[in-house]
Amino acid sequence: MTQLIKLNENSLKDIANPKIRVPQYRMPPSAAKIGIVHIGPGAFFRAHQAWYTHQALQQHGGDWCISAVSLRSSGVSDALTEQHGLYCLAELDKETHFEVVGAIKEVLVARQQYHDVIARLTNIDTKFVTLTITEKGYCLNNQGELDLTHEDIKHDLAGTNERISAVGILVQALSVRHEKGLPAFTVISCDNITGNGTKLKNALVSFAAQTNLTLATWLADSLTCPSTMVDSITPATDDSLRDLVQQKLNIKDNWPIKREAFLQWVIEDCLPADRPAWDQVGAILTRDVEGFEKAKLRLLNCPHSSIAYLGCLLGIETVYDAMQNTQLVEFIEKMIEEEILPSIDGPKELDAKQYSQDILQRFRNPAIRHLLSQIAWDGSQKIPMRILPIVQQNLIEGRSVALLCHALASWMYFVRLQFAKGENMVDPLAAQLKKVTDSCNGKAHNDTVLFLTMKAIFPASLAANGEFKHALEAAYINLAPVINNNQHSWSA
Repeated sequence: MTQLIKLNENSLKDIANPKIRVPQYRMPPSAAKIGIVHIGPGAFFRAHQAWYTHQALQQHGGDWCISAVSLRSSGVSDALTEQHGLYCLAELDKETHFEVVGAIKEVLVARQQYHDVIARLTNIDTKFVTLTITEKGYCLNNQGELDLTHEDIKHDLAGTNERISAVGILVQALSVRHEKGLPAFTVISCDNITGNGTKLKNALVSFAAQTNLTLATWLADSLTCPSTMVDSITPATDDSLRDLVQQKLNIKDNWPIKREAFLQWVIEDCLPADRPAWDQVGAILTRDVEGFEKAKLRLLNCPHSSIAYLGCLLGIETVYDAMQNTQLVEFIEKMIEEEILPSIDGPKELDAKQYSQDILQRFRNPAIRHLLSQIAWDGSQKIPMRILPIVQQNLIEGRSVALLCHALASWMYFVRLQFAKGENMVDPLAAQLKKVTDSCNGKAHNDTVLFLTMKAIFPASLAANGEFKHALEAAYINLAPVINNNQHSWSA
């Protein structure tokens, strides 16, 4: 048996395999400088932002290698340090494609190497800081502002030398840069938070203002924090992926990753001129990130939830399986064409119809096993963002809402069936939903009115709209045979 190649910078030259692309800018061991620090080097970052930077380096060069910083966990550092930051990426589609991503040059752990992290952040070569730390990592309150009562923020404001929050660490580094007369680095949040750039900058300025008004003023005037939108499904790494990399590529990789072929990175067009060539390798620079977020909610999330609820009623398990159901696909395509697309006035950089077709193609990916039951969770939080704004706009502008109401009615039936079967309802409003379903009797007028009384989901103006209530009742009646007779098809 051929001996496995241990992945690292020195072994790249030994990977003579047409099945995998390797980073030429890391051969021989590269002198390219680190220009980016990334906080939160999880799988999504390594499949997404690091991949874009890898492509920029591969095609356009530059000193844009990455120092990946984990705030607490040493897992990524333990896996990748001996590999000089290199790892295999498997792109999942009808066929799987592989490449070695080389953008990461070092992996640090703030809890263990705090002074090294600060030194990297305050290095003159560091011009960008990116973050994927999940929404909770920003320590924001319900108003999207820095939570000064958060334990991590209180700890960092107490004057400790080693801070534990991302916000506290960044402000400390920016303070040092200010004292040294260095420019502020550009900070890019890559987490799915609406208006993430604005919220991040406000949090940094607010933190600084607690102890240093001069620094806060400098940050308010000088700091660039573009808003972004990111998208790509990145399943967790498992042993089967490690085995696949060994079998197909003859490479031993401590932590390979995988993602779907589709990916999207939308960045507010306010970046400095001295930057990686992200926009030349697929990232989109725009003045209207909000428009892309709206399009994603309507053209991705709304159909996704609709497929989940209708598919669950039809006894279908996964998104891929749902896309094999001709009637369901025809319904979704009709809903998109007639009721969703007309509601979108997208950014000039977005072809909404093509984007919609790309999304449906993603749903058809056989390599991604996405359970409908999981997508159906937390409906009370998703429906007011994904479906109701389209319904409200269509009513105002005189368009049909009949198909969207089928999606809403299917959610109502889904909730009823979950409780009827005694299954766990994963939803923050589960207790209120249980009270509603206890009073349901299967009659459309009774049941839909009960659901519409939930003010946390349905705005009063919408719940009182006669046209909407009529369309919802009609959809509820139309779906009844699917429930009552356990049918696996229906016609909207």
